[in-house]
Amino acid sequence: MKRSIDEHAERFSAVAAEYDEQQDSDEYAACASMVIDAADPGPEETVLDLGTGTGAIALALASDAGRVIGRDISEGMLAEARRKADAAGHENVAFGEGRFREPNVDAAVDVVVSNFAMHHLADDEKREAIEVIADLDPRRFVLGDVMLSGEIPEGEEAFSPEVDDPATVGVLVETLTDAGFSVSSATLVSDQYGVLVADR
Repeated sequence: MKRSIDEHAERFSAVAAEYDEQQDSDEYAACASMVIDAADPGPEETVLDLGTGTGAIALALASDAGRVIGRDISEGMLAEARRKADAAGHENVAFGEGRFREPNVDAAVDVVVSNFAMHHLADDEKREAIEVIADLDPRRFVLGDVMLSGEIPEGEEAFSPEVDDPATVGVLVETLTDAGFSVSSATLVSDQYGVLVADR
């Protein structure tokens, strides 16, 4: 991780109120839509959204799932997520502090999703996080994120190299497989964005 957890939390809290408006790229929207579709929770299932941010994915899944748990490190983002959940009347969604490697979950989880958050971790931290996710024993993990399919020329990054640390698709697939997942789908939205669906 190129910055500390507290530094990342402060950075996101500072932009929480405007965050949704800033996520207007076609690639981001495509990944979010694919994560929502691939999660496909049943009406009795519990979904864990790691790096939930303002709750866009969690709230989109609330009408299909029995329960949705959103976890993030930024209190500002969580406050925005709670505000949106209250406005939408979703009573089956709960937002709270949690991290990839310490998700702070005390219930069985059927589906885990994460969209545009794991790329802040270094590759060894991603491996630890995916092992923690595997230990929760979900039937499915859906990861939408910055993921690289090849070398990106300097200056052409669609991410911020000073704070972001994206992995290659190959590293992510290998890490998921090592953790006991079977990658059933890998969809690249561009050479820098994609969605992986991993089942147990």
